[in-house]
Amino acid sequence: MLQFKPVTRQDGNKLRKYYETCNYGLCEYSVGTKLMWKKNLHPAWAEAAGCLVVRNCIDGQVVFDYPVPGPGGDEDAALEAIEADCLEQGIPLVISVVPESKAARLLARYPYVSVSDVRTWRDYVYYREDLQFFAGRRYSGQRNHINKFRSKWPDAEFRPLTAEDKDVIEQFWLDYEAEFPKGNNAKARDELELAKKMLTLVGKPYFCAGGMFDGEKLIALSLAEKCGDTLIIHIEKALYSYTGVYPTLVQAFADAFGDGCQWINREDDAADRGLRTSKLQYGPAKLAPKYRFEPQNELLRHVPVIPELKTERLTLSALTEADIPAYNALVLDGDRNRWWGYDDVGGLGGPVEERSFFEVARRDFENRQAVNFAVRLDGKLIGEAVLYRFDCRGGAELGCRIDAAYAGHGYGTEAFAAVADWGLYRVHLSKVVAKCFKENQASYKMLSSCMRKKGEDETFFYFEKLV
Repeated sequence: MLQFKPVTRQDGNKLRKYYETCNYGLCEYSVGTKLMWKKNLHPAWAEAAGCLVVRNCIDGQVVFDYPVPGPGGDEDAALEAIEADCLEQGIPLVISVVPESKAARLLARYPYVSVSDVRTWRDYVYYREDLQFFAGRRYSGQRNHINKFRSKWPDAEFRPLTAEDKDVIEQFWLDYEAEFPKGNNAKARDELELAKKMLTLVGKPYFCAGGMFDGEKLIALSLAEKCGDTLIIHIEKALYSYTGVYPTLVQAFADAFGDGCQWINREDDAADRGLRTSKLQYGPAKLAPKYRFEPQNELLRHVPVIPELKTERLTLSALTEADIPAYNALVLDGDRNRWWGYDDVGGLGGPVEERSFFEVARRDFENRQAVNFAVRLDGKLIGEAVLYRFDCRGGAELGCRIDAAYAGHGYGTEAFAAVADWGLYRVHLSKVVAKCFKENQASYKMLSSCMRKKGEDETFFYFEKLV
């Protein structure tokens, strides 16, 4: 499993190792966004296959950023690590804020997937030259505002901000709050407090900071971060009493820090009407989409109810209330289940009750995480076959166990083959896999008769069946 650590200020340099050359162009792929919106995103990070993997928890739901590769990083291997982590945790796989350049890759990866792209969260992305020069008729309004500002405050100048400007920045916030136009807006006040905290990071090598000064008075400031070919603007604030200072700041900041960048990202508008109007007036080159991918397994698409399967001697069907005594005896047979590979009792996370195992199987199907088939001989439950670990890429794992009193008659092979064929030809899987302990010769013989051996490690032999 991936080992995640909460994102902290101390992690900035480690994350920058990946974000510095990242060309996804979205604000979420930056240290600034992870730190500024930490309480909303709850980001945690890990490294896998030479890639940065970020897990967020938004409104109680776990979602992953698309992996960010370092030199030689393997994106597919990192995606596999994310998928495996979700399987182990028993949570849905969601990959969010996927850049447009990676969308086709995920569409090809997942046979069934729900994709969304909400307008509210698209980033406003501009050509750097447009904001640096404001050339052409469409920017005549910005030029007029800048000219008016310059005529009224001819000595105002832009200069970089450093850690030594701490007192000047603190005074700016006092001046800003004195004329803050959204004082009664809780959301705006929260954002202001976050901006203040971010400005305490001025001086960090991965942030660009600068401000407009009227003499020694700071009247506007901006904080940004270079990620690949994009300059991502995290914060822009100015005193409203200085008419025209905003476009003046935008132009000066692009001129001072835009070298080497093709794009300037001024982030999303969060559905704020005023922000949307303002950002559109600056003539974005594009509104960068942020795709949300929610892969779905085949059970969700093709299996409304557990079907009944027939073989030469057996019937396979859903567990029923009447099966509970026989099912409990099967699950609690410790000698038999030492080869099962899963601790049913430990997996409960609580005391064993009469309906415990039946309810686990029922919930797993309700959540479309697994299908538990009761294996029946003349109507009596003698075992179970479980299709589980759906990887959302056309694969699932199959396991089968038969009551000790019925072992040695080929019932396991018969049931296993039936569920494998059902998965491949009725559920439309492309691959069914299985494994057995190396010491379990009976299972090895059964799997060898139904599937192709794929490999082994110190503990297991691995098998697969493909279509």
